[in-house]
Amino acid sequence: MNDADDDADEPERRQRAVVFAHGQLGVRCLKVLLAGGVDVALVLTHAGDPGQDDEPVRALCREERLRCITTDGAASPGLLEQIRATRPDLLFSFDYRRTLSPQLLALAPAYNMHASLLPEFAGGAPIERAVLHDAVVTGASLHELTGEPGAGAIVSQVEVPILPDDTAFDVAVKVVVAAEQTLWRVLPSLLDGSAPRLRNDAAADGGFDPRPPGDGRIDWRQPARQVYNLHRAAAPPYPGAFTDIAGVRYVIERARLSGNFGNVVALGLPAGLTVVDNCIFGVCGDGRMLTISRLTADGAPITAEQLQARLRTRP
Repeated sequence: MNDADDDADEPERRQRAVVFAHGQLGVRCLKVLLAGGVDVALVLTHAGDPGQDDEPVRALCREERLRCITTDGAASPGLLEQIRATRPDLLFSFDYRRTLSPQLLALAPAYNMHASLLPEFAGGAPIERAVLHDAVVTGASLHELTGEPGAGAIVSQVEVPILPDDTAFDVAVKVVVAAEQTLWRVLPSLLDGSAPRLRNDAAADGGFDPRPPGDGRIDWRQPARQVYNLHRAAAPPYPGAFTDIAGVRYVIERARLSGNFGNVVALGLPAGLTVVDNCIFGVCGDGRMLTISRLTADGAPITAEQLQARLRTRP
């Protein structure tokens, strides 16, 4: 038997990856890597969210006996050396909330799963911004990491619909599935070096909506669709869109965009919260109203009757 025969009998070395992951998107994409035969040498994740018993990525790593490090960043020299020591062929970032440093990106080709159809909604809070902008479709994009948010060639995308009454949380659940499909479809070609590299103009676009994702204050002078989109983007389990009246914070937890219930302008209803026929509405700048089925006042549920009494006695 010659040397060539010996080489043919040796199993091909699996490609080794270091993965930065968080949340359910991180879990599903990690499972794709494992199912695809990738040698996951190290996983880095964040601490769990407030109120969360265990971060799901850590739980998966225990089940799969993967080495996992919990960190709030990846810039310390000691951590960089640990990652370098694994001699990774690939780096992946799945819903990881820190930017990977240039030193990390120099170790191996790096790919990030972004929760939008790049180049649209590059940067932070892409799902919330898609809902705020009344987008009808979004998805997941796997792209090369270059150090600029959302930049780098796109290697795979899968889209999902945004239905008219979907909240950002509803869309986020769909995007997790889209991310799993995105990675599954391209992983074989990514591993053999034949993955496509599609143009991504996100960096050239130069920016995104600067509105902080946590800013849920309602401007009732805006058109009803715009107010409703803010509610959808911030609806529970997120903090919720809110309005302040006489020192009390009212948070809309559930609402629908109503039709035109009569000529509300002619009725003289001011913009803002109101009660009509024992139902709570939000009157908007274009005369249309949101039907509000669940409202809280400083964190406690409030009925239409209670709200009406408060509105009558406000200064």
